[in-house]
Order: sequence, then C-alpha cells, then structure tokens
Amino acid sequence: MENNIIYNIIAFFTSPEKAQWFVTELYNNFISESRWRWLLNGLAITIRLTVFAFIFGLILGLIIAIIRVSYDGRKDVKKLSLKGKIGRVILSVLNLICKIYLNIIQGTPTIVQIMIIYFVILANSTNKIFVATLGFTINSSAYIAEIIRGGLNGVDSGQEEAGRSLGFGYISTMVYIVIPQALKSTLPALCNELVVLLKETSVASMVALQDLLAAALLIKSRTYSAFFPLIAAALIYLVIVSILRSLSARLERRLNSSDR
Repeated sequence: MENNIIYNIIAFFTSPEKAQWFVTELYNNFISESRWRWLLNGLAITIRLTVFAFIFGLILGLIIAIIRVSYDGRKDVKKLSLKGKIGRVILSVLNLICKIYLNIIQGTPTIVQIMIIYFVILANSTNKIFVATLGFTINSSAYIAEIIRGGLNGVDSGQEEAGRSLGFGYISTMVYIVIPQALKSTLPALCNELVVLLKETSVASMVALQDLLAAALLIKSRTYSAFFPLIAAALIYLVIVSILRSLSARLERRLNSSDR
C-alpha cells in the first residue's frame, strides 16, 4: 500500500487510515470486476439518448412551431378564397392539436411521461432505448417548439414579404429565408435545451435502462457504498455539461460578432 501513489498523496494531506480507506473504496467501486466499464457503458447510452432525442425533438418542435406561427400569421379569414378557407380550417385543427400537445407535455413531469410510455403505451416493447428516446423526444420537442416559435416571431415580417417579391411561395420563403434566421437567433437557447435534456436522461434508470445513473446505482448495490459511484456520475455529468456550455458560449460569441 505504501507504494501506491494515490495512497501516498492522500496520506500526506490527511492520515494513513483515511488514505487506506480511500484507496480501498476506490478499488472496490471501480477497479474490482472492471466496474469502471459500467460507467462508460452507461455514459454511452446517456449520450445516445441525448443526441437522438434532441435531433428528433428538434424536427418535431420545428414542425409544431411552423404550424403555430402559420396559424397566428393568417388571421384575416375574409380575404381568403374558398381553397384558402379550407386550408385555414385544417390549420386551425392542427394548431389546436399542437396547443393541447404542448399543454400536456409542459404540464406533466418528464418521469411521469416516460413511465406512461414504458408501462402503458409501449408496455409490450422490449426495446428500452427506443422507448426512452421516444419519451425524451416528445418531452424535448414541446420546449424546442416554443424556443423556435419565439425565433420565428422575431424575424422581421419584411423578410417574408421580400421572399414573396422574389417569387418564393410560403413554404419556400420559410425554408430558405425565415427558418435559417430563426434558428440562428435561437441557437444559444437550443444549446441550453440540449444541456437540460442531457441531465433529464438520468430518469431513464426508472425504466430499467442502464444509463450513467443506473450504472452508478448498480455499483452501489454491489459495494454498499453510495459515495464513490454517485460522485463519479455527478462529475461525469458536470464535465459534459461544462463542455456543452463552453461550446454554447463560443457559438454565441461568434454569432454576435458576425452580426456586427
């Protein structure tokens, strides 16, 4: 034990007894049975959940935001033709569905949504990663939709008129002119939503999916020691979140400099 570097460092600042306890706990929690691999495997699942849920949530949120903005921007029914009025009715129905969807998702806890999907809606599914990804996608899309909707409303109406004057239709104007500007202005908020989503994936352990937190709890169940595995999981989350926040800050500075 005296030749152990970690032991010598801790013993120098504390005492040999505490150093021996620390090294023993470190070995039991991470080295024995290669338990550190459990944390790495759990981290891989956490990253997969975060990436796929964010991508699909971004797509679904963008669709919801476009429907809501399109409905709000077409209030004058009297100027619409018969075909336009039919489209207005369809848009009203879609907007109502989106509002109900957003109200339900934003009004209920993430863990409740995940458990309803896992134990009720997809109770017969054996693909836990798919179930968890679906749950986080649904939850994240509701918040992403509101972020993008704010960005779309922030784009000057003259941009859409300019697109129409160039011969673009409504969809082409949104795709090539309005949406790119809205996404640019909402990138910092979207990065923050990615950070929130990463931390929320920790509830995946409630549906028997071995993510990072579940791996830490598994180590705890084997060693009967909660300190080391939970602290390790917390530090891993902290490092990843810090990296994402740093990238988000750099992206925001670059966007601000490009606007000058």
